[in-house]
Amino acid sequence: MMLRLSFLLMYLLNLATSALTAVEYSKNDFPPGFLFGASTSAYQVEGAANEDGRTPSIWDTFAHAGNVHGTGDIACDGYHKYKEDVKLMADTGLDAYRFSISWSRLIPNGRGPVNPKGLQYYNNLINELISYGIQPHVTLHHFDLPQALEDEKDFTAYADVCFRQFGDRVSYWTTVNEPNAFANLGYDYGIAPPQRCSSINHCSRGNSSTEPYITVHHVLLAHASVARLYRKKYQDKQRGYIGVNIFAFGLLPLTNSTEDAIATQRYYDFLIGWMANPLVYGDYPKIMKQNVGSRLPAFSDRESKQVKGSADFLGVINYYIVYVKDNPSSLNKKLRDWNADSATEIFCQNTPRRSSLKDISRVKYLHAYIGSVLDAVSVCFLFLKKNGRNGSNIRGYFMWSFLDVFELMDGYESSYGLYYVDRDDPDLKRYPKLSAHWYSQFLKGRSLSSDEDFALEKNFSGPSYGHDYQ
Repeated sequence: MMLRLSFLLMYLLNLATSALTAVEYSKNDFPPGFLFGASTSAYQVEGAANEDGRTPSIWDTFAHAGNVHGTGDIACDGYHKYKEDVKLMADTGLDAYRFSISWSRLIPNGRGPVNPKGLQYYNNLINELISYGIQPHVTLHHFDLPQALEDEKDFTAYADVCFRQFGDRVSYWTTVNEPNAFANLGYDYGIAPPQRCSSINHCSRGNSSTEPYITVHHVLLAHASVARLYRKKYQDKQRGYIGVNIFAFGLLPLTNSTEDAIATQRYYDFLIGWMANPLVYGDYPKIMKQNVGSRLPAFSDRESKQVKGSADFLGVINYYIVYVKDNPSSLNKKLRDWNADSATEIFCQNTPRRSSLKDISRVKYLHAYIGSVLDAVSVCFLFLKKNGRNGSNIRGYFMWSFLDVFELMDGYESSYGLYYVDRDDPDLKRYPKLSAHWYSQFLKGRSLSSDEDFALEKNFSGPSYGHDYQ
């Protein structure tokens, strides 16, 4: 079953980040049909925020209030430059492209009639991808809820429009991107829209003790509602899959102590099990129910059955390794939020934001990480073969991000793209980084080793600038 194997991938990737990975490999070492792609999201790449009938999302409001470096008003201007960008994807060799639909572009104000211009844009984008043999993977909600509403029934109606209009060409649907992240950022810490938290985290509205849990609970129910609709009305005909993406870290104990080892598993349950356990087992992890108590919403028997098994796949969005330390004293606090309930502290290493076109550190990261994915696929295959099963159900790897997009928590201060976007150029010209060249060579079947990474850096000649860019 795909869900269980997604968990195996998640676990093995955590192990692989602390172990040796495949040193030399090629795309041909992966199973047939394994997808390699790249990702963006609507608010972060499209721009055209006030064009052709689009209305504000909660991120428009948040950014225009000065809460982040810049806005997504223009972003990468993907709304107008999608043909150029899809051509770049094809030249790079992508198998697939993961993007999101702007709800407030397709259905202004979140409910009511479909916006013909929004519908035309997404039809054009999907058709352009398919014309180059690139598989579209669509996310319905990537943090950018229409400012006008926040309602489960509206989400199902919006999803219905997307399935009906695009489902003949889209086979992979993600309902919600990283609910466990936006619940904490927006409803516990108050540093992302809708900026709700409580005195625990120095806000004037909201409740950090309860609202993150309520938010994820309703997201799970909304996901299940959309999945029921898709399976009942569309899946047999369209032959597609529906799932959800989970925010994750690689987790390691800070020390070799038993307490930190147990704390690492507890943090895993709070971060990942919070979403994954209901989707697989129909209920939250036992440790969450124990520590959170009555503040954690309960599923009715009917809701539990609806949520359990409602995802055909899980997308695991893994950022970097964090080290986990036991912190039992946090459970003694009178007012507790998600962090205190997990009874942990986490530590990570900061990396510099400034970058250049010759991003050799990113190439090293990609080489090691994709090697870890290959290790995970190989170990899964051997484990399943030994136990009389037919192989791994790990299906693909998507890079974040294809372009240097508007980063939601950092604006234009960070650059994770394969392609640099020159913000001083009125045409927002795209330039390939060293990592784009490396990924393209890998995607086109070349066998790559660590030595070749350095040779690629030595021979790389990209446009030069008189300054570092962000």
